[in-house]
Amino acid sequence: MSGQKTWGGRFTGGTDRRVEAFTESITFDRRLYRHDIIASQAHARMLGEVGMLTPAEAEQIAAALDEIGADIDAGRMEFRISLEDIHTHIERALIAKLGDLGRKLHTGRSRNDQVVTDVKLWVRDAIDELDALLKDVQAAFVASAGREAGVVLPGYTHLQRAQPVLAAHYFLAYVEKFQRDRERLADCRKRVNILPLGAAALAGTSLPINRESVRRQLGFDTVARNSLDVSSDRDFALEFVFALSVVAAHLSGWAEEWVIWSTTEFNFLDLPDAFCTGSSIMPHKKNPDVLELTRGKAGKVIAGLQQLFLLVKGLPLAYNRDLQEDKTAIFDAFDTVAGCLGVAAPLVRETKLRRDVIAARLEDGFLDATTLMEGLIARGVPMRSAHEAVGNLVRECEGKRCRLADLPDAAFEAACPGRGAELRGTLGVANALAAFTSVGSTAPLEVERQVREWRERLV
Repeated sequence: MSGQKTWGGRFTGGTDRRVEAFTESITFDRRLYRHDIIASQAHARMLGEVGMLTPAEAEQIAAALDEIGADIDAGRMEFRISLEDIHTHIERALIAKLGDLGRKLHTGRSRNDQVVTDVKLWVRDAIDELDALLKDVQAAFVASAGREAGVVLPGYTHLQRAQPVLAAHYFLAYVEKFQRDRERLADCRKRVNILPLGAAALAGTSLPINRESVRRQLGFDTVARNSLDVSSDRDFALEFVFALSVVAAHLSGWAEEWVIWSTTEFNFLDLPDAFCTGSSIMPHKKNPDVLELTRGKAGKVIAGLQQLFLLVKGLPLAYNRDLQEDKTAIFDAFDTVAGCLGVAAPLVRETKLRRDVIAARLEDGFLDATTLMEGLIARGVPMRSAHEAVGNLVRECEGKRCRLADLPDAAFEAACPGRGAELRGTLGVANALAAFTSVGSTAPLEVERQVREWRERLV
């Protein structure tokens, strides 16, 4: 049995089957096969450059690795837990093809730097894929902003009606959130894109390898400076899953909001049937299951971040087998977020606002109260005095079950003697909306400008 292992020479007997089952990672790390092949081809060509292989041998290995990749693509490779991981499977397949030449591939590297190189290559590709998915979700929100241009929504704090906002302004809020997510991932990519290969087990190697050659071939920005650090470093994994946790939190908050907005009590949204499900017993139900699952799946991603922190929190330098368990958290976080983003974009594009329902109640909830207060401030009333005066007017309206605009002129004259009549120009949602002027606000011209800018940015 020891002959199947990459480390069997020191041992006198085979590995217990229970240990093989306990320690294997092939059930989850097989998805690294393409990245392992690419990294191994770069390593082989480097060995050919420095004289550890002939150039012809290096190309022979590279060609054989392409054949192995094709076999895996076609489902022709048999995965066995006795071979532990994807790296051993590929190396053994190479040896089966090339004999002793295949045994030379691992010259100057360890599984420690090999594995983290493969994972970094995979994470780099994952970041690029996520960036494209996030951009598509942003584009969906921008499209909704254009489609619902001119629609006014009640804005909320504490889930209580606060001030009026344009629907386009609301949609652009999510565009901003997902832009920050893209920027976080792009920044994470800088630290992912540092080549570990060449650190070997922990101390480097006495063989004449050329790390710069591998770096250039694989497109890394630079090489890792400390071989001891390489073996233990999973900072990039923590940062990657943290960034995904923030994406998941943004998706969860959006999903929660739309679950609420799709209820009969709100009835703001017309969710597409294709993204909802029914009830097995209640024939009238239209359940927002996609949104609910998006909200629920966020917990898995955040839990994965905690898993990684607990994994690395007490590990001494350099490599420890605990680090094998990093991949399940990384892969699951990516799969979950990518899946959520994949359904979010079309759901956003196909969901319509129920304009008539929203408009019917838009004047409820004193959405113009803050604008009235600012009208008082603009006319010389101290802010705190204006706040108290409008609060008193709202309390009067609640007693009379009316809106601010329904109060008599005397009420406004008492709040601002000599200029009370002018205050009526601040009342009502339309006037409140027209009053906004600040950069980044829901002022119609400002929102139009930002919609145009985002359309240009997302082309």
